[in-house]
Amino acid sequence: MNDQNRMIEELYARDKAAHQLGIRVLKSAPGEATLSMRVVEWMTQGHNICHGGFIFSLADTAMAYASNSGDLAHVALNANIDFLNPAREGQELIALATEANSTRKTGMYKVSVTVKDGPLIAEFRGRTYGLSRKI
Repeated sequence: MNDQNRMIEELYARDKAAHQLGIRVLKSAPGEATLSMRVVEWMTQGHNICHGGFIFSLADTAMAYASNSGDLAHVALNANIDFLNPAREGQELIALATEANSTRKTGMYKVSVTVKDGPLIAEFRGRTYGLSRKI
């Protein structure tokens, strides 16, 4: 196991929110991460679709793993999301985060959330700030 995979595994082991939401890390590489989350009944809102906050949480978590795939810890600075299609109970959502730009202290990430083998659900853009410490 390489150092990058070990850091992601350690980060995931401490990520209580991801575990509670059923988020799983499918793949990670420098500057990118692919995560999944199944929409369960308690995640649906009054229109019988997945609450946008859960989709945002999946995308934000994917950005966290992509931005923390190096040797320094990163935290979110800001983020926004466009919801394009609804997600429904029982669907597995896939979030693919990729680094769009990186400087010594900041990063910019694009996250596409899709239904597994299905349509695009949301597009997320976020920026991170690099802390002066290791993960």
